[in-house]
Amino acid sequence: MGLFKLGTRPSSQNVQIHTQSIKDDLLSTDILLIVGGKGTRMLVNDRAFLTVLKQYCEKAEFVLSVCIGSALLAKIGLLDGKSATSNKLAWQWVIQQSTQVNWSGKARWVVDGKYYSSAGVSAGMDMAYGFIADQHGIDIARQKAKEIEYYWNEDKNEDSFFTA
Repeated sequence: MGLFKLGTRPSSQNVQIHTQSIKDDLLSTDILLIVGGKGTRMLVNDRAFLTVLKQYCEKAEFVLSVCIGSALLAKIGLLDGKSATSNKLAWQWVIQQSTQVNWSGKARWVVDGKYYSSAGVSAGMDMAYGFIADQHGIDIARQKAKEIEYYWNEDKNEDSFFTA
């Protein structure tokens, strides 16, 4: 894939991340997490990456996207006819990736079938707890949030950062 350089690479916060080649036998996964970030804006035009991403998404039991990661899902058509959200600071760019998505600007996170999408990074944490609640019950999600001293915003339909 053109934009990826294998090996140890620094994040924008200078955290070292080890990357490796994607192997066909690794295509099966239960939960696929797609994060956004600056690189996403280039990846929406990388056909090789999008082809592999689509294969992973189609085989995953659940696909969760954070921030502008939903732009990638929109670009490959997996959100066509579905509801989704994204980071509000990049809202106009994200919704241009597909007019076939029912974009929900007011939502903190959205669930549509196996696809979960969240607004920004902290909304991704809220979405993760929403996912835990969906899979294991609200009491478990609340317990886990309390264990890490996290104030979980349980209202997925209200994102105070949307100002359109």
